[in-house]
Amino acid sequence: MAKSASVKIQREPMSRVDTAWLRMERATNLMMITGVMMFETPLDIRELRKLVDQRFLAYPRFRQKAVDTPAGVWWETDRDFDLDWHIRLTALPGRAGKKELERLTSQLASTPLDKTKPLWQFHLVEKYGGGSALISRIHHCYADGIALVQVLLSLTDTSAEPKPAARLEKVWLKKDHAPVAKRVGRIDRYVQMGTQFLERGMDMYRDPTMAALMANEGVEIAREVGHALALADDPPTILKGRLGVSKRVAWAEPLDLTEVKSVSRALRCTVNDILLASASGALRSYMLERGETLNGTTIRATVPVNLRPLEHAKQLGNHFGLVFLELPVGEDNPMRRLERVSASMRVLRKSRQAVATFGALAAIGMAPAPLQAFALEMFSRKATAVATNVPGPQMPLYLGGCRIDDLMFWVPQTGSIGIGISIMSYNGEVHFGLISDAKLLPDPDSVIRRFQPEFEKMLYLALMGPWKGELTAEDAAALMADT
Repeated sequence: MAKSASVKIQREPMSRVDTAWLRMERATNLMMITGVMMFETPLDIRELRKLVDQRFLAYPRFRQKAVDTPAGVWWETDRDFDLDWHIRLTALPGRAGKKELERLTSQLASTPLDKTKPLWQFHLVEKYGGGSALISRIHHCYADGIALVQVLLSLTDTSAEPKPAARLEKVWLKKDHAPVAKRVGRIDRYVQMGTQFLERGMDMYRDPTMAALMANEGVEIAREVGHALALADDPPTILKGRLGVSKRVAWAEPLDLTEVKSVSRALRCTVNDILLASASGALRSYMLERGETLNGTTIRATVPVNLRPLEHAKQLGNHFGLVFLELPVGEDNPMRRLERVSASMRVLRKSRQAVATFGALAAIGMAPAPLQAFALEMFSRKATAVATNVPGPQMPLYLGGCRIDDLMFWVPQTGSIGIGISIMSYNGEVHFGLISDAKLLPDPDSVIRRFQPEFEKMLYLALMGPWKGELTAEDAAALMADT
């Protein structure tokens, strides 16, 4: 299959939130979700083409390109669609090992997609290890990370011999029957109010007391958006500064998911708390080594929160909000760091901040360009990193008959944010990835390698149990002092 013949051209409007992600793209922060799958045996490009044609292109959206004009934004079928453009064959130089694959992935994460074509590509890397690797690049305007991970995994099977019973969705996707209306029923109202807030945002930014006054109106989104606007800018550190156009990616050796779950139970917190506390410790260790004076410093990460049932994610589009999570990199006690991350997450889970920011994103998508730029910069100055955690299938997967040994993805950063932390679980392991602006953090491996030692500190504390109640920071300090 090469070029499509006699294609019927179809147009449909792009949603407000998808438009926001399309228009957020900057040379310094491309709005691509980049992923890597690594296989233990070589993947045949003919098998890949067949799977992409049959399963990936079963979503008509991926035959469409994004058209952005002053008159509006819409999806339009690409009359010149050519699968050869979207599936590329490449090879690594030298030893063709992890460093070389990270370098190639970094280059692709720094390279814009062609806006005259559908905004996605697959790059099949020959002779990586004993097998091959597959790098995917898909623009954020097509869907959020939860949806795109599901789309990519729909190319896979649970056995080397594809058959209907082995299709992944039959054994992985949980049937989440929480009514959509309950989760996002207020979205339209939030979009309308988000627009009003953005229009008044300049005044609120100059005078944060306006946010408190508007919150007194008793409107939920007023409180949540007002709170976000009133947040102080993140402190200047070596991780926050002027961005360049080059990205660097890295991934760590995986953690055992059973161990992580055991530690979370022993320390009476969530798996996500443990992983984000480990990330905070890794960033702290790196910043101290680089000469940063922290003295109780706290930075923030924007964390995506899914707003739809899991089985609906394959409908594509962006259906998530953002919350601002505090990462206590200035805290030297690992248990106190965990306590603070856990407390921050508990507050955010009870809030409507995610739904409020979804409404604000929709408003940004429809706002005039100057207001878009202002809103994007205003929100991005309040965070240093993006952090996302996607639960994946807990069984080995196969693509084109080849077993997937390892996989990782990286979400884009917005505005002036230059660091992205990605966490994904797969087949009993937890995988950490980091993407960074090359000017701010030229060697993300120097941070990534610190994740496991930080987790092992909490593992040690958990092994010192059992605990009658929660392990306090004072208990942890005493225990760590004895080691």
